[in-house]
Amino acid sequence: MFTGLVREIAKVEKFQNNILYLRSSYRPTLGDSIAVNGACLTVIKLTPSGFGLELSSHTQEKIASENYKHLVHIEPALRADSRIDGHFVQGHIDGIGTIQSITPHKNQIDFVIQTSQDILNLIIPQGSITIEGVSLTIAEIFSNSFKLTIIPYTFKHTLFHTYKPQRRVNIETDVLVRSIALLLKQRDKQQNLHSWEAIDSMILGY
Repeated sequence: MFTGLVREIAKVEKFQNNILYLRSSYRPTLGDSIAVNGACLTVIKLTPSGFGLELSSHTQEKIASENYKHLVHIEPALRADSRIDGHFVQGHIDGIGTIQSITPHKNQIDFVIQTSQDILNLIIPQGSITIEGVSLTIAEIFSNSFKLTIIPYTFKHTLFHTYKPQRRVNIETDVLVRSIALLLKQRDKQQNLHSWEAIDSMILGY
């Protein structure tokens, strides 16, 4: 479990035999979980300059792998006695988005990110979302995209200040919203709801 608060920006040294080697001042132990651009990975090697993490074939298919070549966001797993300043993040990438536009304002920078309908169905206005491992708040939702409003501090102290339109990004939706949506979907399937009358009847029963 993570919080979506980046601890460090690490440098990718190489990706070899499914192992991602990072140069970092953070010193983990073998077996530790670390979120790299939002994807939870396991430390399997320690090196003089950092550590190596293994990427399964499944993980490589789910992430925007082209963003694991230069600099990456890293966050160690949440400790039980840690403060939670972001939101609960699992490190499981739900899908990929593409930055449509970046619009700077006096005290904020707006990012519009296009993504699939499956992802849009799992986000709510003012809700939380994780983009490339960073916990952010959703400002608006459109038909095929959503808007993030990023404050200058976050923009400057993450890799967001290097991002350009058309860049793909890892997305993890809020685990609470995702869990509720799945439970409702399973319940509706079991009850075989096909009409608004059936839905209204069910709601009135609560």
